[in-house]
Amino acid sequence: MSVNPTSNPPVPTFDKMLWPTLQALQALGGSGTIQEIEAKVIEIMALTEAQMSVLHKGGPQSEVSYRLAWARTYLKKAGAIDNSSRGVWTITDKGRKLREPDVARIPSDVRRATGRAGRTAQSEPRAGGQISGVTCEVADEAWRSQLLETLHSIRPDAFERLCQRLLRESGFTHVEVTGRSGDGGIDGIGVLRISLVSFHVLFQCKRVRGSIGSSVVRDLRGAMAGRTDKGIIITTGTFTAEARREATRDGAPPIELIDGEALCDALRQYNLGVRTEVRTVESVQVDTAWFDAL
Repeated sequence: MSVNPTSNPPVPTFDKMLWPTLQALQALGGSGTIQEIEAKVIEIMALTEAQMSVLHKGGPQSEVSYRLAWARTYLKKAGAIDNSSRGVWTITDKGRKLREPDVARIPSDVRRATGRAGRTAQSEPRAGGQISGVTCEVADEAWRSQLLETLHSIRPDAFERLCQRLLRESGFTHVEVTGRSGDGGIDGIGVLRISLVSFHVLFQCKRVRGSIGSSVVRDLRGAMAGRTDKGIIITTGTFTAEARREATRDGAPPIELIDGEALCDALRQYNLGVRTEVRTVESVQVDTAWFDAL
């Protein structure tokens, strides 16, 4: 989607996202994944699809996700939130006691603590993952951007085979890539067995750099009619808030949404083209040759 900056509101600066991030965690019961937090912040701030479609430096990450990463970084530096090794963020006792005016002072307080108060709270993150000496989680997880760029560089049929392999590693059987035209965008079908019960699941693979809207979810659900009650959309991009609501709409078959971040985590979990080396610190590396061989 092409965004005209003169006709659409700009993406809020990261400091404006600090208080909504705390509000989001409170609303989620004190903890949440990055996807849950982002969805709640988008709802609280009433961000538009145009704002969510703006890509950071051309992608693959959205500008909203990039700035929310900075918001989490500053809140963590201030001791207001913390995260576990499993990627779950929690609000701390200190964070629960903070009020909006307190949160507004966090950027300057954090910079003062690092000895570099040279930028204002309204300044934008600069390239390289640092603002005034504060290292962002974006810099610590650059492997995700590299992996998503790699996924965009491989052939379309290789990406479909990768999704097929991922589903098999996740416990699916009889996974078949169909890719038939005129089939509602369905790329394949598989069977998921849970104990004594099995489900036929239709899946769709979409390589995009922006956001996927609710119409894609509705189209897949329409293609599922009379065939199965389970569907999955796997993408390198993100899903809009409307798409996520549509995926879990009451009275309609649920659609599982796997965005770019969740896709990266799954490939890392199953060691599919991603190696994790644990030395003094954990190092994650993308094996581009692995993807070239798909």
